[in-house]
Amino acid sequence: MKIFYAVQATGNGHISRAMTLLPHLQQYGEVDIFLSGDNAHLPLNGPVKYRSKGISLFYNCNGGLDYWEITRKLNPIRVKREIRDLPVEKYDLVLNDFDYITSAACARKKIPSVHFGHQASFYSEHTPRPAKRSTAGEWILTRFVKAAAHTGYHFEKYDTGIFEPVVKKEILEAVPLTENHITIYLPSFCEPQLMELLNKFPDHRFQVFSRETNLIREEKHIQFMPVDRDLFTRSMIGCAGIICGAGFETPAEAIHLGKKIMTIPISGQYEQQCNAAGLEKLGIRCLPAIDHTFEQHFNAWINDPTPAVKKNYSNSIRESLEYLFSLSPSRLKESVQSAYENTAALL
Repeated sequence: MKIFYAVQATGNGHISRAMTLLPHLQQYGEVDIFLSGDNAHLPLNGPVKYRSKGISLFYNCNGGLDYWEITRKLNPIRVKREIRDLPVEKYDLVLNDFDYITSAACARKKIPSVHFGHQASFYSEHTPRPAKRSTAGEWILTRFVKAAAHTGYHFEKYDTGIFEPVVKKEILEAVPLTENHITIYLPSFCEPQLMELLNKFPDHRFQVFSRETNLIREEKHIQFMPVDRDLFTRSMIGCAGIICGAGFETPAEAIHLGKKIMTIPISGQYEQQCNAAGLEKLGIRCLPAIDHTFEQHFNAWINDPTPAVKKNYSNSIRESLEYLFSLSPSRLKESVQSAYENTAALL
């Protein structure tokens, strides 16, 4: 079987999950990867056969999206050309982890695909949403990528076809430690903003993973570290707690380890607001933003004696791939027309 695997390269979570899933997918056939996006800091060590700058999100230094940079990097002529040329018809199975180009190419050529990843879970109404829904956000989560079938991942099994998170081997095999540092991963903030924030807590040590540094350096009680898979894994295994955005992979790994977590969704990113709703259902502390109340929230969080949420996510890969490869080719082909009818209008 020849498998086409489109991986979104906005942020590092999609790449981290793909690297974990890849050897398991290769047991089912030959995998070619299409890496689509222009804002990730982890390398994808695998068979990347096709590359594109895709359609990516970019962040400012104050916890939100950089709309100017997003618009500046968008090239509709390039995207239309790549939709036309992407050879999805040469594969037996097309897996799409939230890439519009692959979705549109499949719609254009009437090729069935499977939406395969975290965003695929939002096709279910049972997947958590914030109290105030965003019409634009819902459109992006449910219509930006169309597919004949869905295999999704989320913090819990909210519906059929939704599985618990994929956790990398190093986390599954880890023995959690409690050292004296707090791990920080807030990619929508820059180092000066994080320095100003963390200088309020001189009695705590922080390991800050930053897209702005290539070397490890220390400034008083703050250690700045480059975004690196192994460094981050070691930091999280040993941390006393982690403060991160409300993405998916990082909170999921922290939950598996039983770590104390506080999340801050990226401003304007609806998916992270939805993730925060799911985390709050589990009893995890989520702040809507970093503001003048952060010091109070931090102290309450770090001193809270309540045991951290811990879930065993070790069976997810086996369960999800068994489900994925149980989807019959005939069923996928029958679903092509209805699945792509809305996508075709965007071509």
